[in-house]
Amino acid sequence: MFGKAKAIDHGSLMDRVYRRQRHFYDATRKYYLLGRDEMIAGLRIPSGGSVLEIGCGTGRNLIKTMNQFPSAEPYGIDISREMLVTAQKAAERAGLGDRLRLAYADAARFDPEALFGRKDFDRIFISYAVSMIPQWQAVMREAVAHLAPGGELHVVDFGDLERLPRWFRAALYQWLEWFHVTPRNDLFEIASTIAADAGAQAEAHVLYRGFAWISVIRRR
Repeated sequence: MFGKAKAIDHGSLMDRVYRRQRHFYDATRKYYLLGRDEMIAGLRIPSGGSVLEIGCGTGRNLIKTMNQFPSAEPYGIDISREMLVTAQKAAERAGLGDRLRLAYADAARFDPEALFGRKDFDRIFISYAVSMIPQWQAVMREAVAHLAPGGELHVVDFGDLERLPRWFRAALYQWLEWFHVTPRNDLFEIASTIAADAGAQAEAHVLYRGFAWISVIRRR
């Protein structure tokens, strides 16, 4: 069952982008959306803890998270209704549909209590979504605001690619542009600022020669 939120223009764009892609998204993205499994393993969700994915897409990451942390309470929000339908169907096929709660929402301004009946989460993660969200810094601040004491925000996305061949970087950037994707080369810097403003701690992890970055913000 999906929660409700105000209609969002960016959601219409994402629906157009993924209306057809959602059917084969996971099969094609597994080859280059690197670092997702490493991020999930690093969540270390406490027993019975809550976890929210912002930009849950096809549900792939949440299903893997539920399998890896079976006692966790999983939630997901997305700005694309098309993707939410796909995520719910995927969870049902995996026998996890009754556990997963999804909602249509703008991650830059959402009310988890209205959507899910809770104010905060032990873990929040964002997988290859900040590179597609225009107001991504606001999204990260909003996520930190909804962390429970001791909670953590984990973000995985494209890195700066600086250790990779120039031709590869040029080709990848061109390809990403076609799908409205912009790597955030200042992700670590912004995460550090957000963490400092919230009295939290920030960690930075570089994977695959800079192809993928994982940013972690931990609330005290």
